[in-house]
Amino acid sequence: MKSDDNMLARLAALKTAPMAELKSQWVELFDGAAPMFSRRYIEARLAYRIQELTHGGLAPATLRRLEDLGAAFASGGAARGRARAGLKPITGTRLIREWQGAEHVVSVTQDGYEWQGRPYRSLSAIARAITGTRWNGWLFFGLKNHRGKTA
Repeated sequence: MKSDDNMLARLAALKTAPMAELKSQWVELFDGAAPMFSRRYIEARLAYRIQELTHGGLAPATLRRLEDLGAAFASGGAARGRARAGLKPITGTRLIREWQGAEHVVSVTQDGYEWQGRPYRSLSAIARAITGTRWNGWLFFGLKNHRGKTA
C-alpha cells in the first residue's frame, strides 16, 4: 500500500512541477533526454511510466497481441484482414438485425458465422444474402459505425 501512496503522490506532483523537474524525471525514468514535446505529453508519458514501474507493464498476452498487430500492419495487404479476424465477436454471440420487416439472427461460431442453418465465413456474405447487394458486414450488423470505428 505504501508504494501506491508514493505513486499517487508522484503523479499528483507532476501537475505542479516545473518543466525542468519533469525533464529531470524523464532522464531518470527513460534513460534519455526528454523529447521536445508539450508539457501535457511529457506529463502523460511520465505518469504512465511511474504506474508501469509500480504495477508492472502490460500482460504478456497483450504484448503478443500488439506485436502481432504491428507485424500485420507492417506487412500490409492481406495481413490486415488477418489482424481484423482477431477482432471477431466472441463465439456464441448472436447478432440480430431487422431488414425490411424481417428479423435476421446470426450466430458467431468457431469457424465463422451461421445464418438460417448455413455456415458463412464472413458477415459481408450474410449481409449480401439478406439484402441482395454488397454491404460491409460489420457495418450492416452494427459492429462498426460509418466512420470505421468499432462499436
